[in-house]
Amino acid sequence: MPDLPLEEHDLGLMEGEDEDVITASSDELAATVVTYEDLVAALKKILGKKGMSDEDVEKLAIYLLNFFGYSDYIIDNILNTEDRDVFYMLEEEGLLTTEREEIYILKGKVWRIHYWMLRKRRILELARGEEKVKAAVPEDAYSVYDQMPEDQWTHARVERAKKEREEKEDEERERAERKERAEREK
Repeated sequence: MPDLPLEEHDLGLMEGEDEDVITASSDELAATVVTYEDLVAALKKILGKKGMSDEDVEKLAIYLLNFFGYSDYIIDNILNTEDRDVFYMLEEEGLLTTEREEIYILKGKVWRIHYWMLRKRRILELARGEEKVKAAVPEDAYSVYDQMPEDQWTHARVERAKKEREEKEDEERERAERKERAEREK
C-alpha cells in the first residue's frame, strides 16, 4: 500500500453508529471496516437516485466486498476491463479513489503499482446520513443572478459572440496570408 499522508487533526472518536464519522481521525477511520450495510446504504443514496434498483445495489455491494473484503484497498492488476469500468463509475460517484506507487528497480527503471481504495469517510458519511456537515449553501446564495438585469446577460452573450467572430476572422486572415506566401514561394 502506498504511503499516504495522514490528516494531522484528531477531531473525535468513531465507535458506534451514533458517533460522528466526519470527526474521526485518520487512524480511527483506518481501523474502521466498511460493512455490507454501510456500503448498501451509501450506494442506495447515490445510485438509487439514478434509478438503480435495491436488488442491483445489494448485488453491487457484494461485488465490491468480494474484491475488498476487510481491506480498504486492492491492487489494480486483479481487475479485468469490465471490473475496471465499474470501479471508474464508482470513482466518479466519489466512493472509490486511485493511488499510484512508484518503485525503483534495478537499472533505474520505475515500476508503477496502481491501487483502488475505498473512500471510507465518504461511504460512511453517506451510509450514516452525515452529509449535513458539508458546507450548507444558503438559500439566497444564487440570488445575485436573479438581481442581474437582463441586459447584462445579453451583453455577455453579445461580447462572447463578438470575440468568437473576431477570432474566426483572425484565423481566416492568417490562413489567407499563409496561402499567399506559399503561392509567392512557388
